[in-house]
Amino acid sequence: MPDSHLIVLAIGGNSLIRDEAHRTVADQWALTRETCHHVAHIIEAGHKVVITHGNGPQVGFILRRSELARRELHEVPLDSCDADTQGAIGYMIQQSLANEFRHRGMNRLAVTVVTQVEVAFDSPAFTHPSKPVGSFMDEATARDRAARNGWAIAEEIGHGWRRVVPSPEPLGIIELDAIRHLVEDGFVVTAVGGGGIPVTRDAAGDLKGVEAVIDKDLASSLLARLLGADLLVISTNVQKVCLNFGKPEQRALDRVTVDEAKRYLAEGQFGAGSMAPKIQGIIRFLESGGRRAIVTCPPDLEDAVAGNAGTAFVTP
Repeated sequence: MPDSHLIVLAIGGNSLIRDEAHRTVADQWALTRETCHHVAHIIEAGHKVVITHGNGPQVGFILRRSELARRELHEVPLDSCDADTQGAIGYMIQQSLANEFRHRGMNRLAVTVVTQVEVAFDSPAFTHPSKPVGSFMDEATARDRAARNGWAIAEEIGHGWRRVVPSPEPLGIIELDAIRHLVEDGFVVTAVGGGGIPVTRDAAGDLKGVEAVIDKDLASSLLARLLGADLLVISTNVQKVCLNFGKPEQRALDRVTVDEAKRYLAEGQFGAGSMAPKIQGIIRFLESGGRRAIVTCPPDLEDAVAGNAGTAFVTP
């Protein structure tokens, strides 16, 4: 690819946690440094990069701490959890990149924008909560918390009961102009963390945070479209997108057209809470003028951008 292409790079929240045995803040720092080492290669090659990230596990940790301390302290609202994790993960990314830039003799600066993402106050998602958050509970505890806190709850067979919250469509990015100006001025920006802090407007037009979760891949796709990015890269914990994932006939995909992606999605090839939103976001990006999209893992980022790794999604 030529120099100075604009890339929106989405880093999955789970790709910052290697496994169940490595979930501490120190573990997340180590994996963030490793990921940013690969990101810095892309920036060093001349590309402009805007980073987004997931925050599902990290929000879960905050909610669990809040639950454990609820007899002594107030519980933390979900929009505040989103803001907290945007700051914490953004801090890890910008410090890791700053060190990479210094080691490479690059005169670049990384910044984080705590980002609000607007959703519709009357979105159907608010009457059909679907996104599990927080800890697993037994049924009696879950029903008690639901009655006292007004929660919606759902059972995950084999695991227990959890709170479920709305996951509305992202419609607009409040800080878009700030992000755009920072990118134009040469900053490496981290934004729309965790899909952004979900906000709605009241009758007077004022913003207000809501108890919801925005899918980070759909929000990353929206950011890429609004910025006019050339390339959307989704970094996750698999090297390539696969058909029949986890089955004996599993097959990795190297190149997928938009029409093929739509067909695989309709066939149910991609998990609703994992790969499907990534593919949906990619389709929206390409159909809005994006040149190429990639799904890959952090170690393969440089090769994937160069066209030599990952699964590439293209228009016909």
